[in-house]
Amino acid sequence: MKKILIPFLIVFLLVGCASSSEDAGKSGNSDKGGGTLTVAYPAQPPTLDPHVTVAVPTTDIGRNIFETLLAFNERNEASPLLAESFESSKDLRSITFKLREGVKFHNGKEMTADDVVASMERWRQLNGKANTYFSKSEFVKEDDYTVVLKMDKPFTIAKYILATNINFPAIMPKEVIENAPKAGVKEYIGTGPFKLEEWKKDQFIKLVKNRDYQSPRKEPDGLVGKKDPMVDKLVFRMVPDASTRTTGLQTGEYDIALQIPYDNVPTIESDGNLEAIVHPEGFSTVIFNKRNGLFSNEKARQALNLAVDKKEVMLAAYTDEKFFSQEHGLLSKEYVSWYSQQGKEKHDAYDPEAAKKLLKEAGYDGEELKILTTREYESHYQTAVVIQDNLKKIGVKTDLQIYDWATLMEVREDDNFYDLLTMGNIPVTDPTQINFLDSRINYTGWSNSPEIDQLLDQLMVAPSDEEAKEIFGELQNEYWNYLPAVKFGNYDRVAATRTNVENFEWFQGPVFWNTTKSD
Repeated sequence: MKKILIPFLIVFLLVGCASSSEDAGKSGNSDKGGGTLTVAYPAQPPTLDPHVTVAVPTTDIGRNIFETLLAFNERNEASPLLAESFESSKDLRSITFKLREGVKFHNGKEMTADDVVASMERWRQLNGKANTYFSKSEFVKEDDYTVVLKMDKPFTIAKYILATNINFPAIMPKEVIENAPKAGVKEYIGTGPFKLEEWKKDQFIKLVKNRDYQSPRKEPDGLVGKKDPMVDKLVFRMVPDASTRTTGLQTGEYDIALQIPYDNVPTIESDGNLEAIVHPEGFSTVIFNKRNGLFSNEKARQALNLAVDKKEVMLAAYTDEKFFSQEHGLLSKEYVSWYSQQGKEKHDAYDPEAAKKLLKEAGYDGEELKILTTREYESHYQTAVVIQDNLKKIGVKTDLQIYDWATLMEVREDDNFYDLLTMGNIPVTDPTQINFLDSRINYTGWSNSPEIDQLLDQLMVAPSDEEAKEIFGELQNEYWNYLPAVKFGNYDRVAATRTNVENFEWFQGPVFWNTTKSD
């Protein structure tokens, strides 16, 4: 069996968003359900403190323990979670958060503005994006249940950063924050539907049902709405080998397994006791070294865009069209209020002869170009192989430089080391989170486009939805002209469950609350 989860939508709201008091209330916790839900998870988190890392395992596991003021609903609107409501000032220089009353931490203490201010100020300093955009801002307590974010300038998309899913602004007790070493908190105490019981490094992380959980009342909606911890225990088993995850799911050792290899999907689909879940994962790119070498010339970048067959890339990397889509948009069709057709013709273009001409104009003289990649992510490697083959057809010499992932992450910062780098990119919630766009953050590839930087700045303070979307269209068109990277398409990953698991969802990661398991 197979279930396809529709990619999440992003709706861009520029004015203050508020919920009524009936959105929040006492526990939505149910006495139904029970048992232990065992998850075969591919990687060990470095910490469970979401303030100090961008590691996906920290997010996937930590979101069950910790909660945030805002989170994304299914339309990817920034919506209240621990906040009862929030409202932006008319000048867009402040956001006022009214906190839900009666919410308790796992240690029994009620959450108040003191905890929120301490948590948000720590996160503001540790999260790179927050530190950049909120460096001169401040979270201030107005009363026990009111917190105000005061900003030094208008910042329309502030709420999207506050609702971020990766390296997220978890609310913790003030005393835990005050005693936290720089490397991360030692006590993992949140307000979430599950609480930490035991962590054996490289073996398992065991969470137990928070029976005092205070849930919003509304229906489940992305990462907000009703959250019911329906099982007594939620156990993450660290299983780095993909075949072992699949086999363990078949035998019943695991109830859920993440990151199932594409070639194991037929096995899952043919087993009446299992169900495959296809979910959006990210988008595939090749990033240019724009500081040194041939691709510092814009015409050379445009030549590669014309020379490489994007469908061939996606088929080689992701094996079947059911696992990918050829999409030009930096924020694709599912991101309704961002989506723009601009640049589509440049994405779709394939013209090797025109590519040869552009390469000649760029000054290519037959030198060997270096493509940096890894086999730890096979999709990255297969992408590099297709690029190499396509470039060979137009007379370009290349050499694949293959490294383990840790080494690649180091050498990619050397602007004399390579010409091209194959990468996968996680989904984003607004254009400012696409790292290769902004010249000023000095991201791998070293962009240098004053035009894109200016459009990003305009977008961040746009006074209306319509103006923001129009600016984004211009930005996307300029992206396909300047080409800091070439986007080939969007790709999916596969998780799987046993059929006695119900209501397991995927929204910006696995969602385990509201999930039940029958005998």
